[in-house]
Amino acid sequence: MKAEPRPGRRVTEVVVLTTAMLSFISFWRASAIVLCDLASTAYYIGGIVETAVGKSAPWFILAVMMFSYTIRAVYMESCSMFVRGGVYKVVKEAMGGTLAKLSASALMFDYVLTGPISAVSAGQYLAGLLNALFPHFRIGWHLDPGWFSVVFAIAATLYFWHENIKGIHESSDKALKIMQLTTVMAVVMMAWCGLTLWLHPARLPPLTLNFSPEALGWATKFGWLKPVGAVGVVMAFGHSLLAMSGEESLAQVYREIEAPKMKNLERTGLVIFVYSMLLTSLVSFFAVMIIPDSVRLSQYGDNLLSGLAMSVVGPHWARLLLQVFVVGVGVVILAGASNTSIVGANGVLNRLAEDGILVDWFRGLHKKYGTTHRLINLIVGLQIATILLCRGDVYMLGEAYAFGVIWSFVFKTLAVMVLRFKDRRPREFLVPLNIEAGGVEWPIGLALIFLALLATAAMNLITKKVATVSGSIFTAIFFGMFLYSEHWNERRHANAHSSEEKFNLREENDLAQIRGEFKKERRVLAAVRDPNNLLHLNKALDELNSDTTELVAFTSRIRTGLGLVDEAVTMDAEEQRLFTKVLEVAEKHGKTVTPMLVVSNDPFYAIVQAAQAVGASEVVFGVSTKLSAEDQLERLAMTWGSLQTDNPPVRLRIVGAGVEHAADL
Repeated sequence: MKAEPRPGRRVTEVVVLTTAMLSFISFWRASAIVLCDLASTAYYIGGIVETAVGKSAPWFILAVMMFSYTIRAVYMESCSMFVRGGVYKVVKEAMGGTLAKLSASALMFDYVLTGPISAVSAGQYLAGLLNALFPHFRIGWHLDPGWFSVVFAIAATLYFWHENIKGIHESSDKALKIMQLTTVMAVVMMAWCGLTLWLHPARLPPLTLNFSPEALGWATKFGWLKPVGAVGVVMAFGHSLLAMSGEESLAQVYREIEAPKMKNLERTGLVIFVYSMLLTSLVSFFAVMIIPDSVRLSQYGDNLLSGLAMSVVGPHWARLLLQVFVVGVGVVILAGASNTSIVGANGVLNRLAEDGILVDWFRGLHKKYGTTHRLINLIVGLQIATILLCRGDVYMLGEAYAFGVIWSFVFKTLAVMVLRFKDRRPREFLVPLNIEAGGVEWPIGLALIFLALLATAAMNLITKKVATVSGSIFTAIFFGMFLYSEHWNERRHANAHSSEEKFNLREENDLAQIRGEFKKERRVLAAVRDPNNLLHLNKALDELNSDTTELVAFTSRIRTGLGLVDEAVTMDAEEQRLFTKVLEVAEKHGKTVTPMLVVSNDPFYAIVQAAQAVGASEVVFGVSTKLSAEDQLERLAMTWGSLQTDNPPVRLRIVGAGVEHAADL
């Protein structure tokens, strides 16, 4: 039990909840979040792969989609060891910080390219649709697809930049609605394509490889490296690997999946596998079989599904309506993938910053919205530069994008394999095909997956010039930045003589454990966020009777979906400043507070759960910059009711300059 400090004494202990306070989602919603990223590739993968390997592209896309389940199994095993089993975390545990930073650099290249390829592809589809519609409305315009897609992609990226600066996070409800709409589109398209092939039978695509000179890259300089046989298959497989981008999303969303977590993760993986395999591979087969060769790549290479919509049987007006529907859904899902890339990259960089790899300046919070705006600015700046450099070329973006995808898979699989020997604790899930010999369980399945990935990655270094050059430069720059930043942080912290309060972090697995330490009859919880907006805390302290009431100054580190990082076992610079200011205010009033920090994916859920855990009879808030007082009280009341157990009545107060709103529950 902690000693009762005398009034005015600066309390330097912060209660840190080491397990995040999360509101959980079903495996259907988790599947929808991942598919919003993964399924978007169906819109551009067919044209990219056929440009590289010829009409056999659908077979290799199908092979990649089948292989994707093995990658998903790797992620499931990593999640069975670490609740947040992303690339950086797993590689660091298995092989140390240096390789972890290298893998994170490759993953950042993946995220930086995800946004541009999705947004540019959406622009290509929209340009194609507008050019098809203009003649019907007697408009004599013709948009240049390349530059239109550049302008559209920049506009979309800036829109999501603004949304992320404001702190509008991805929603499982929104993702589920997008996937429901996509499913309707897919069913209509598949049925229409099936009818077309029934009325006009066509042969399956040939298995013959026909590489373009660009797709062979530097392989033409090696006489022994001919694109035939097994070598040709590996080359073609490497050009198709882009079809399973987005797997990292599965590890990031795992923490929010409801119990039984591993069982629901397996269900999520199965739903993603079946959905993405059917949508992505069938669309590719139908495109080659239905769209005439003369226009498939020349006219529809960057908007293949539009070409498919205009090539099925039926009157022109019906096909045009189908194209409008396909493009409308495509713009929504591709734009969603663009937003996911910003959220995911921000989550990775926040995780690195928490490990002391990025300087604290990057994690500075926006004065109004409380978001890590400098990291978001960095990510979006790189994405806009990428959009301008590619000038609307989806194929170029796809070639470069594959670098980050394949190498993050290589590092992840190697790390999980190393952990089989380094950490032999029982796991809820193991990648299949394991043989026990000599008292050791040998991960044959993992080894085969790793060798397949490594062979493909090595071949891609030779055949994908753009990816190798741009990916290597980007990864080297980020890796160097991480190393320098970490070294600078270590030196600064070693020599720092900060005037800020030094805090001792007291870790607790359950906030209810500290309830018994409060000996006074009443407890008030004050939710704090902005060190410059503590008017409500001042008022709570003014009214506080120290003889009868305890005051908890509570804040939550909000992370959702891809932005959800590890448990709060350290405080960042902004949290340090916040609690320093909180204790200065408490000292000024000569009263005691108990600072408290948790990680959550929902601020209202975290506040209510913390208030109920400590038995608060009053909860005090400041005025929100995002919600009206009525909306704040409504959301708090609904959350309180959904979590209500046997807690006594509570009073909710919102205090601002000259205003106060209250509600009794």
